Amino acid sequence: MTISYKWLSEYLPVTVEPERLSRILTSIGLEVESLHKYEEAKGGLKGLVIGEVIHTEKHPNADKLTLTKVNIGGAEPLSIVCGAPNVATGQKVVVAPVGTTIYPTSGEPLTMKLAKIRGSESMGMICAEDEIGLGDSHAGILVLPADLKPGTPAADYFKPYDDFIYEIGLTPNRMDAMSHWGVARDVCAYLSHHDKKDLKPKLPNSNGFKTDNTSLKIQVKVENEKACPRYSGVSIANVKIGESPKWLQQRLKSIGLRPINNIVDITNFIQHETGQPLHAFDADKIGGQTVIVKNLPEGTPFVTLDEKERKLSSEDLMICDDKEGMCIAGVFGGLHSGVTSDTKNIFLESACFDGITIRKTSFRHGLRTDAATRFEKGTDISATVNVLKRAANLIKEICGGEIASEVIDLYADKLEKVQVAIKYHYLKKLSGKNYHPDTVKGILGSLGFEIVKEGIDELRVAVPYHKPDISLPADLVEEVLRIDGLDNVDIPDAITITPSTEDHYAASVYREKAANYLTGLGFFEIMTNSITNSAYFSDAELEGSVKMLNNLSAELNILRPFMLETGLEAISHNLNRRNYDLRFFEYGKTYHTTGSGKYTEPEHLCLYITGKNQEDSWRGKGTAADFYVIKGAVNNLLHLLGIQSLDWQLLDHPKFEAGLQGSLNGQVVVQAGAVHKQSLTRFDIKQPVFFADLNWDILSRSAAAFKPAFKAIPKFPAVQRDLAIVVGRQLTYGEVEKAVEKIKLNKLQEVNLFDIFESDKLGTDKKSMAISFTFLDEEKTLTDKEIDGWMSKIMTTLEKELQAEIRK
Repeated sequence: MTISYKWLSEYLPVTVEPERLSRILTSIGLEVESLHKYEEAKGGLKGLVIGEVIHTEKHPNADKLTLTKVNIGGAEPLSIVCGAPNVATGQKVVVAPVGTTIYPTSGEPLTMKLAKIRGSESMGMICAEDEIGLGDSHAGILVLPADLKPGTPAADYFKPYDDFIYEIGLTPNRMDAMSHWGVARDVCAYLSHHDKKDLKPKLPNSNGFKTDNTSLKIQVKVENEKACPRYSGVSIANVKIGESPKWLQQRLKSIGLRPINNIVDITNFIQHETGQPLHAFDADKIGGQTVIVKNLPEGTPFVTLDEKERKLSSEDLMICDDKEGMCIAGVFGGLHSGVTSDTKNIFLESACFDGITIRKTSFRHGLRTDAATRFEKGTDISATVNVLKRAANLIKEICGGEIASEVIDLYADKLEKVQVAIKYHYLKKLSGKNYHPDTVKGILGSLGFEIVKEGIDELRVAVPYHKPDISLPADLVEEVLRIDGLDNVDIPDAITITPSTEDHYAASVYREKAANYLTGLGFFEIMTNSITNSAYFSDAELEGSVKMLNNLSAELNILRPFMLETGLEAISHNLNRRNYDLRFFEYGKTYHTTGSGKYTEPEHLCLYITGKNQEDSWRGKGTAADFYVIKGAVNNLLHLLGIQSLDWQLLDHPKFEAGLQGSLNGQVVVQAGAVHKQSLTRFDIKQPVFFADLNWDILSRSAAAFKPAFKAIPKFPAVQRDLAIVVGRQLTYGEVEKAVEKIKLNKLQEVNLFDIFESDKLGTDKKSMAISFTFLDEEKTLTDKEIDGWMSKIMTTLEKELQAEIRK
């Protein structure tokens, strides 16, 4: 929400400095995210002066340049070389002397320096309007009225508008503050309470409204009163469409709006002044002089102001004439009914529409307009007529014409004010402060609440229409707190609390344990969005995915069925910022469905590694991360959780180039490998990425079932024997491990592969594996005879089952 300081100050009965106003806004819940100076002409025309051209002659060395002498009120005139075709003796012009910085409408600022142009000295510049930020024209220099005095600062003549602009982080429930008037009401409530004065905001009123004639009667019918509980309108005849006055353009420009024409500008001004959206129709284009608020059949084509044809839903509320739709109610106007330069008569609409209906229509058609944003949050149903009259008076003042009808106001079921009761002891309990009843009544009264009933410990109030979010006693506590100030709640010397209990304590312990281990390995935890882009996934994945019904954007339309893609977004973001060596881990959920109401949300722990495993140093060049780095991290993590062994198999998955998957009791709990190049290309990642996906639900339950055991360090030494075998190139080390496990040698403590050698000398499609075997007897020292017997069994088994050849 953008607020202009000068505009807001018009509704305040006292002057508040911009910095203090910023603190007040933040204190009352309208957090100021930024406060910056706005200048209609950047730099405020500082240093620019009015000059008089007292002499001109052609440049001797350039046909298109003119040598001039310009009086700027100094002792001597300035010699300036000018390239404008319209420069002439006797003109009053804008001059930028040497040392002045000018700020063009487009382009970078430029500081004037003493220069020689084609051999002639130039002591500044005679300016065109685009060169000093006053417009877009570059046809020639700016020629000013002849009665101006040379040497007058240009800022004194042009008086460029400046202001302070607040960017407010408005929460969704604060529709009452979506206008300058609404903010002024809150500020006055704060000042009244803290400065002990009864201050009321200067209400933009509709005084002086009167009907001039009834020559332009428009009949209005509301067929869908649920979606449009109140509809007001008035006709204005013989208006003149043109540019808005300067003050109105300046107000709109200061908050980032582009002036269009006086009618549209007035409706935009009123919307940001009062929070009530308006819409102006060309009255001569309303068929049958009838306005009907209704729904049209499903699929009805309608061309909006942006010249796009849209297929309407039967749920879209439309403003129609007796033939067709003219406007998508509360959202966007139609191409053929809006105000143009030829418009003479208008019908002005001020209505209250159902917020849910407007929000659905806005998202359905991708039309996120200012009006739709306000209607979906709720507008003040009691203000439609007053705002309409205020706007009609302004149109009559600026655009001419006359009020050509009585005010039409269709309000069938008058909305009763919500009543809320609050007990003072509840206020103290929730706020932590003991408020005097007069203070509470003063704060609520200044915000527009009406006292309905009051007792010794209770106050009942009627909620103003501009606060539709207020329905509970806690809401009233919030209103009192934010106006009084959270900083004014005393902090007690002692706080008594009841210790909480945690049902799933073990799960959080293992989660923290794993996170601590990974951060110790140099991993950083990331948190990515569960809502992602369906374009990342295949049709097969999308079949069982959970799709968003009201997605915020076209790119965020699905709950992720796989963790990889959102992590790759984070990696791509870092790579684009020259962070090439990354180690990430993330706890997160994936989402799946097998039908309506049947959803699963398994939790995952995912690891991502890319870039170098070791940085370059004086000891040598760094090494790149590979699959074994992430596999080692996964193995160590599993051991930390007490999961000693998994059934590992080669991974066959379209998102992995190669890798392994590990199963526990027949369930796949780990998938790890190199990410497929196709997935990397989608995110513009040009270096390998290694990814591991662990099913945290299963692993954390297995970890909780593990009972750690301890034993004494063995007294007797372990013995290691090495063995080299020649096997087929396709044989995996896992098959070797399984073959050795079948022998069931109790004294065999560890099997480790420490070398692989491939060469044509070994034979076609052959490779050599070097494996170490560690034996240990905790009761005695092992003998060579025992170890030789066990090694003999191992060699025989490998030869028999794997057709291995023992290398001598």
